[in-house]
Amino acid sequence: MSLETAVAAQERLYGVCDYYDAESLLTAGERRVLGRLRVFLDEQARPLLAEYWERGDFPDQLAQPLIDLDLMEPVELTGAPGAEQTPARGIYQGFRIFELARTDASLATFYTAQAGLFRTAIRVGASAEQQAEWMPKVIDFSLKGVFSLTEPESGSDIAGGLSTSARREKDGEGDTWILDGAKRWIGGAASADVLAVFARDEADGQVKAFLVEREAAGVALEKIHGKTALRMMQNADITLTGVRVPESMRLHNVNSFRDVAAMLRAMRSDVAWIATGIAAGAFEAALRYVKERQQFGRPLGSFQLVQEKLARMLGNVTSALSLVVRLTEQQAKGIYRDQDSALAKMQTSLLMRETVALAREVVGGNGITLETDVARFHADAEAVYSYEGTHEINALIIGRALTGESAFTR
Repeated sequence: MSLETAVAAQERLYGVCDYYDAESLLTAGERRVLGRLRVFLDEQARPLLAEYWERGDFPDQLAQPLIDLDLMEPVELTGAPGAEQTPARGIYQGFRIFELARTDASLATFYTAQAGLFRTAIRVGASAEQQAEWMPKVIDFSLKGVFSLTEPESGSDIAGGLSTSARREKDGEGDTWILDGAKRWIGGAASADVLAVFARDEADGQVKAFLVEREAAGVALEKIHGKTALRMMQNADITLTGVRVPESMRLHNVNSFRDVAAMLRAMRSDVAWIATGIAAGAFEAALRYVKERQQFGRPLGSFQLVQEKLARMLGNVTSALSLVVRLTEQQAKGIYRDQDSALAKMQTSLLMRETVALAREVVGGNGITLETDVARFHADAEAVYSYEGTHEINALIIGRALTGESAFTR
């Protein structure tokens, strides 16, 4: 299917799942880029998803074609690299995540590991000189990285519980840092060139960040097996034993957890877009099914109780999409507040969780098979519900902003 055929087949890219036409905020050029992504996902990715999800493997043959689509900073939207280049708009970046997630959560997580997590680590944490060297390589994927913050014993309490240590010492080559510790749930680590590792400086107790080569001496990775969500995404346990990192590979603008929090504040909006995309994908899969499935001599979609559930699903998707679009508009104005991104992550995750459950209900017994796509969305939603801030943590961030009182334990 050509892009022209795909666009001609529908008046809008997102149709019924974008009931209030948030897509109208996109430019024609942005829609063309997203249309190319749609064709790739439908023709190359979708046929592989059920098989690889069940196997618990990532379809590596999709990685380079996805990179080659030039989605992060498309030249046709931003201009050729140089002084006149204009960054891709936030609303385009949000819909890029939405398009990936409405197809598959692991694909969205894979891409945003680079375009969101790692890129944000460089954008917020690196000095101007480091950004000038690294950012072009991040954008074209010639430097692939992952965000390595979570630890085996610290997730929600990472601010105070982070135990990976960094010790600075002088040697014949200048300043060197020695890292010891462990990280967990690091998605895409096995295929990364570098790991953005966060560690606590033994000298001042503050959190610092380092780009660690994946194949450096003392770095050990082990794939996490037995997952029931995001089965295609390859998550790893990482052990760091006496890993030596030069001062030049420390992110110079990360000098406390406050700097890490600035990254999280920016990245939670990406996860809210993923949650919204998953809800949309589950809704669309359920809608396709009930239009085709016959029960009691009638289309399943003709029954009142089914239609009520479809209406609730559409309401959830529309609410979530409205929320992330407005958050993205605020961030485009430079307004970044912890409570804003926390509210979006919390609420879109709740709406996603209800939507995938309703989709599973209307598809019935076939909703637990991979054939209808619903089971994949239903399972993957559980991972997204928890990562980048659990419901409870985000609720406390919002509550603190509302009351002026912190309810976090000390």
